[in-house]
Amino acid sequence: MDDNLVKRLEAAVARLEALSAGGFRQGVAPEDGGDVFAMDPSIVAFDDLISQHVNRVTSAAEKIGGQVLDVSKIIAEAFNVQKELLIKIKQTQKPDMSGMVEFLKPLNEVMAKASALTEGRRSDFFLHLKTGADSLAALAWIAYTGKDCGMSMPIAHVEESWQMAEFYSNKILVEYRNKDANHVEWAKALKELYVPGLRDYVKSHHRLGPVWSATGKIAASAPAKAPTPGAPAPPPPPPASLFTETTQPSSSQPKVGMSAVFQEISSGKPVTAGLRKVTDDMKTKNRVDRSGVVTAAEKENRAGSPGFSKTGPPKLELQMGRKKVNNITVDKCTKMGVVFKDVVAACEIVNCSGVEVQCQGSAPTVSVDNTAGCQLYLSKDALEASITTAKSSEINVLVPGSEPDGDWIEQALPQQYVHVFKDGQFVTTPVSHSGA
Repeated sequence: MDDNLVKRLEAAVARLEALSAGGFRQGVAPEDGGDVFAMDPSIVAFDDLISQHVNRVTSAAEKIGGQVLDVSKIIAEAFNVQKELLIKIKQTQKPDMSGMVEFLKPLNEVMAKASALTEGRRSDFFLHLKTGADSLAALAWIAYTGKDCGMSMPIAHVEESWQMAEFYSNKILVEYRNKDANHVEWAKALKELYVPGLRDYVKSHHRLGPVWSATGKIAASAPAKAPTPGAPAPPPPPPASLFTETTQPSSSQPKVGMSAVFQEISSGKPVTAGLRKVTDDMKTKNRVDRSGVVTAAEKENRAGSPGFSKTGPPKLELQMGRKKVNNITVDKCTKMGVVFKDVVAACEIVNCSGVEVQCQGSAPTVSVDNTAGCQLYLSKDALEASITTAKSSEINVLVPGSEPDGDWIEQALPQQYVHVFKDGQFVTTPVSHSGA
């Protein structure tokens, strides 16, 4: 029998024995019934998730040691913290925004510990640290409170969060594919922890988000910040004259606008009285500053003014109201990565160096121009993409293996060609290098 299955059965038996020994106490207040809530099916299922998937990650990390083991222990700590939060949710009423921040504080502190490992000098296990730290964002599904909370629904949030971490996980698989199987096992175990592990758990028990208690205790809100000593007092309210109208009779108030014009006309005074005389030097045709000649300096100023700019700021995310991205252009970038799902027209990499691009969906065309160093990851749906290269070098394309969870297969695109004049025209073929 599988060792993991045996461990799960033993844990279930131990819980049942403890429950039968203590008995179900009637009339227990929600805040005092932690043990009873721990036997809820959703909590038991989360325990199984930890014993089956989280323990597999830590077991693989023990074979590697060092910082990989450190980040794996933080991942295990984060899942245990989320278990405690799930138990508290069953005993607590749904909090407001301030209360939610305070409620999620323990989980945020663990995530901060993982992020701290990726800062500072880049270590040899940076890919592992980055994968682990980014993957913990999937645990934020617990903060989903409805369609107006600004988050994706729990299942989608878990999948999207892992896709961001998978960008670095795939690098681990490529780098250690033929070097160390322990690293490959760790990366695969971490992926299965989230997809399908956490995703299926959320799908089964929290499809629409966590269910808070209707009669439980009220969650504590974050303490209000005390005013800073020596801070200036708030400004006094504006004078009342800004908000109140005068009680002066309308007949005594001076008329303004068109009323004043008609009053002036009906007064009998000369209409042109008080007008200034226009001299010859004031006439438009005689003014030097109003000539019709445009100088070269004025042309440059007008062309360089913001009003004449034709290109706006780059768009780095999907705009509101759009379902798909039409085109993606990566221009003049160095050592950066882009992950996208589907693109309608094309993905263009221009004037770049050391970039990595991953397509998780479909892309009809991929264009690489004047680029030195490009790692292109294509999903199965993007294998029929047309790849065009020009004035580029070190272009590698990685495609999925034959097995669902197999390693990526790397293909290097040729950058040298042989041109031979044959049958009245030049025939171009890539250079092939063969050993003796």
